Amino acid sequence: MRHPPDPSVTRVDGPWRHFEVHANGIRFQVAEAHPTAGSTPPADRPLVVMLHGFGSFWYSWRHQLKGLTGARLVAVDLRGYGGSDKPPRGYDGWTLAGDTAGLVRALGHSSATLIGHADGGLVCWATAMLHPRVVSSIAVISSPHPVALRASALTRRDQGLALLPTLLRYQLPIWPERTLTRDNGAEIERLVRSRASGKWLASEDFSETIGHLRRAIQIPSAAHSALEYQRWAVRSQLRGEGRRFTRSMKRPLAVPVLHLRGDADPYVLDDAVQRTQRHAPYGRYVSISGAGHFSHEEAPDAVNEQLMRFLNPMRG
Repeated sequence: MRHPPDPSVTRVDGPWRHFEVHANGIRFQVAEAHPTAGSTPPADRPLVVMLHGFGSFWYSWRHQLKGLTGARLVAVDLRGYGGSDKPPRGYDGWTLAGDTAGLVRALGHSSATLIGHADGGLVCWATAMLHPRVVSSIAVISSPHPVALRASALTRRDQGLALLPTLLRYQLPIWPERTLTRDNGAEIERLVRSRASGKWLASEDFSETIGHLRRAIQIPSAAHSALEYQRWAVRSQLRGEGRRFTRSMKRPLAVPVLHLRGDADPYVLDDAVQRTQRHAPYGRYVSISGAGHFSHEEAPDAVNEQLMRFLNPMRG
């Protein structure tokens, strides 16, 4: 019988160091970019925390850990993923925002810029609204404001068809977990291929990356934890906590916002991004040419250029 992979498989070597941080009652795995020669100590540099999307782990930010400068760069395995703890509960917006706020403080900083993709971006929005003192700005990739995405999915047929069938299938017990983990995680590769651009799919970078993702989703409880994010997003709409969360998200957002979306993204469509401007009217909204849902991996140079302008506005 084949044994499931150990969480240590996510400690991929590179120009970064791995360590663990305790925050909000659980343990998180963190990858931090090695500082450049002569740079200031970590505590004296502005903190940037990067949060991955569904079915991934910190490694999705490898190009940003290598390419961004001028800040303390950390990429985190979210609750339930990779080398982080996988508790049975805590996959609601309130707790996830508390995780991120706790991480910022546990890393020795009073505030941070948050960068998130997809589900990780939704955590950025929630943290900025629920813990505004610890968030100096947010940059999100294919992750519209949660109220805007909900409205677009419910009123636009194209966005609804892109988003809702998968979300609804994930509400079933047991079967989605088996789907994600069988055949050595082949379903994760299918999902990524269906949402990414052809150029990246033909690259060596994709081949290496998808191998890491397929192993990581088979770590015990990782698939279940990943699905709990999706389950809460749907089930909370029928509960009081979901309505309270939605109301809390409707308050004006005071911090700077950058939203990046690949113009070939078939999963998050432009309408949801346009609606996001009602909630963050002073944000910057940038389309990444030729990229799909994973623009930070598909077009890292273009994304890093936009992120550097956002992190260092005086250079822009």
